[in-house]
Amino acid sequence: MTGEESLRPQSLMLTFLGDQVLGRDVCVYSGSVIDVFARAGIGEQATRSTLTRMAGRDLLRRQREGRRMYFGLTERSEAVLRDGEQRIWQTGAVNRRWDGTWTLLGFSLPESWQRQRHDLRSQLTWSGFGALFNGLWIAPGEVDVSALVAELGLSAHVKVFRAHADTGMDIGQMIEETWELSDLAGRYEGFVRRWQPWEDELPDADDALVLRLRLQTEWLQIVRCDPRLPVKHLPDDWPAEQAEKTFRAVHERLSPLARDASERLLDLVPARPQA
Repeated sequence: MTGEESLRPQSLMLTFLGDQVLGRDVCVYSGSVIDVFARAGIGEQATRSTLTRMAGRDLLRRQREGRRMYFGLTERSEAVLRDGEQRIWQTGAVNRRWDGTWTLLGFSLPESWQRQRHDLRSQLTWSGFGALFNGLWIAPGEVDVSALVAELGLSAHVKVFRAHADTGMDIGQMIEETWELSDLAGRYEGFVRRWQPWEDELPDADDALVLRLRLQTEWLQIVRCDPRLPVKHLPDDWPAEQAEKTFRAVHERLSPLARDASERLLDLVPARPQA
């Protein structure tokens, strides 16, 4: 039922940690993670390699207790998870509070800088920008890209402005020309098709834990791809609002069962201060 959205083990792992570890100052036993992920159809080897890879990238810390290995959060993973939490529960999928401000970013790079151009465009897309013209990108609201541009080493080649559209400009048409919205609409509609049945159905508790894990991971992947364009300039049948209602209703329905399952299935220990 949820197979249409491809969910990588690391994405599921971050959701799992955000649910079970974030804000609790605990570490979780690797065997518990393997058990839960097996219920989600992910094999032991894939789960172990994901844990190892994330520890190597400073997204997880190890803590040994006797013969058991436990995993906890690092400052880096905590920041990633707080951002995801904000995106899901505070920012949301529907931008009703837009004040008319746009962020404009212009860049001019040497012809030979193909890789730098590709990296900049990828990061801008991830941050909600669309290409207004060649070398001029636009995003709704006030978007701070200073850290992004500095990390790419392009500060000297990029100019950023705040702007308002001139009276009479057709913002709806500009949005259609600048962003590819049909794919995003399709993802929202697919989400509703897959998850709406669970608004009225109840799985058993162990399945609820895995379903909620998949629900949140899939929802975060979709909203992270959404530039959050002002809803008043989107098509009347824009499906984000219905998809968000479905997400919240199913999450609320699954949560009591998922909490019961996590209390039974997970071995957690207090996180010790790191040397």
